[in-house]
Amino acid sequence: MIRLSGITPSGHVHVGNHLGAIRRWADEGGPDDLYFVSDLHAMTNSHNPAKLRSMASEQLAVLIAAGIEPDRVFVQSDIARELGALNWVLECTCNYGEAARMIQFKEKSKGQAGVRLSLLTYPVLMAADILLQGADEVPVGEDQRQHVELARTLAKRFNSTYGDVFTMPKAVLPPAGARVMDLAEPTRKMSKSTRDEAGVVFILDEADQVRRKIRRAKTDGGSKPAYAPETRPGMANLLDILAACTREKPEDLAEEFDSYGQVKEAVAEALIEELRPVRERALALLADPGELERVRKAGAVRAAERGEHRLQSALRLIGAG
Repeated sequence: MIRLSGITPSGHVHVGNHLGAIRRWADEGGPDDLYFVSDLHAMTNSHNPAKLRSMASEQLAVLIAAGIEPDRVFVQSDIARELGALNWVLECTCNYGEAARMIQFKEKSKGQAGVRLSLLTYPVLMAADILLQGADEVPVGEDQRQHVELARTLAKRFNSTYGDVFTMPKAVLPPAGARVMDLAEPTRKMSKSTRDEAGVVFILDEADQVRRKIRRAKTDGGSKPAYAPETRPGMANLLDILAACTREKPEDLAEEFDSYGQVKEAVAEALIEELRPVRERALALLADPGELERVRKAGAVRAAERGEHRLQSALRLIGAG
């Protein structure tokens, strides 16, 4: 059973990524699960090439630092030739209507004066990611489920038209992870691409930065801390973060404090301790570019080898080999 998960380097990795997904990948991932940095997907909108390259390296380092085995990690662009070839095969299997009705394309292109073609076709590249690695399951949220269904449709169509090559992937909802909201605006999720970083705790933030951001976190009215997500989202967010770090229930934790200040201090210290080993290992890797490059190249070789026979079979069957 192969599960494939990706993370896009649209910005620095934050605590929401860690508590919501990365930590679970490291703790619960199976021996055949694969994880990749989807840097090619970050090119569908205007971007800074140097920053994208830096963010991809940072995310690779964080995944490994979190405890994911290096032989299960790779960077998408490192197998761009293989993905490009399979992407073309799948574009020749997909029709325009299927790509154009993707909900994310409609939402992200709405009101835009100029839309990159890649925004329309990136679900096909996502299908190439999935099918090249032979993934059986792809853990995704509801916003990406439609894209996995497209991959399944294209796999079925290719297999029935040209010959049996591709595994039929299935979208699965990942286990519920911590839902971390923006500290400054607790009604929206913490995001890598936010312009206002005051409400975002990044994995590589120093301890003093973490404390400062937590102390400035927005809280709500009330004389005593209470866990009430609907009416007091700021306090609920802090308690959710603390609960994720301590693996306790936020409702129970709320009873332990008499003031907002006590909650914030507890959250800051728990978060610093949670992130400390990941931060230290990631910084060590980033400080040793030769070692990180070695790991990255080895991951690329393994990713290419895993998909080589599928790519060559697909090219031969469709008439290109």
